Amino acid sequence: MRIIVIGAGAVGAACALALTEAGAEVIVLDRTGVAGETSSRCEGNILVSDKAPGAEALMAVEANRAWRELAERLDADRVPGQPATEFEAKGGVVVAFAGGAEALQRFAAGQREISIRSEALDERSLRALEPHLSPEVAAGVHYPDDAQVQPSLATQAMLARARHLGAQLRITEVTGAVVDGDRVRGVLTAEGRIDADAVVNCAGPWAGEAAALFGAALDIRPRRGTILVTTAMPQRVFHKVYDADYVGAVGSGDAALQTSTVVESTPAGTVLIGSSRERVGFSSDGLLAPLAEVAAKASRLFPFLADTMLLRTYYGFRPYAPDHLPAIGADARIAGLFHAAGHEGAGIGLAPTTGALIAHAVLGTDAPLDPTPFLPSRPTLQGVAA
Repeated sequence: MRIIVIGAGAVGAACALALTEAGAEVIVLDRTGVAGETSSRCEGNILVSDKAPGAEALMAVEANRAWRELAERLDADRVPGQPATEFEAKGGVVVAFAGGAEALQRFAAGQREISIRSEALDERSLRALEPHLSPEVAAGVHYPDDAQVQPSLATQAMLARARHLGAQLRITEVTGAVVDGDRVRGVLTAEGRIDADAVVNCAGPWAGEAAALFGAALDIRPRRGTILVTTAMPQRVFHKVYDADYVGAVGSGDAALQTSTVVESTPAGTVLIGSSRERVGFSSDGLLAPLAEVAAKASRLFPFLADTMLLRTYYGFRPYAPDHLPAIGADARIAGLFHAAGHEGAGIGLAPTTGALIAHAVLGTDAPLDPTPFLPSRPTLQGVAA
């Protein structure tokens, strides 16, 4: 069976790997290259701490397990001392300022009911884990299973493994679709027609536009985010640390600017600082306001950051779904068309399980969890209110 995967980001690479491992002939198409867009402009989060109980939380738990196995396999293919993914099981610390401690503890208690591990921290334990936190921080919860990868490296490693098993990568733009009645027969590219038995749309923030080429409806929109990167320094942040208001920002449907504090160190010694969210289309205008707000909030959480030099800033577009669940599975009406998009900032973390769900949908392999909540046919992704 020949399958075209549109998009060579983390989700596309994970789908290509899962499909190739299941025996399919896979061709990956991307107009810019591997991890050329969203997957090179993010933090590489593999989080369970930010998921409220529900379908995505269950998927995050499974994906967290899957990433540990996948990272071990991918890193085994590389030279010792040069890991393919920079996977770090660093754990996360979620904190709250005065007034937010009770809500944080309630949120963590609800997560523990679906087997997300967490531990409430007293003042002494919190300072032992993160001694450079602001004295204003009133409470904290430790999530030992939160992890991180270097997103570009991890994407490249997944696709390299798929190509080693026979998948092809072509750098070309998909310009149209070949549809016979209501069935996919292939795609049109800048270099010509490519026939296929199925197409998987992993075009990230552009997934709605890609779906439209086939006459399909998929309500996925871009949501812009910004990140700051400091110069290298001795390590002073030891976990992925974020303010509890991050959870609310992730789950909000507001189009206006929202910022929340996420701070973590990298193996290179730099510190990544986020995060912002706003729906402004694919515009690059007005970046100063979110960057300034993110910097101010991060300095409140870790005061030493106020005197730290920045190496660079960057921004990218995340694929936003109105109901905050990714679209994974068969299209609502076009046979042979499948979607894997709408993960917003969780694409890296959910990638391996997304690949497994796509292999299940396309090839009938075992599903790692119930795929029903993520089906693209749900009304909210067809432009219909639930």
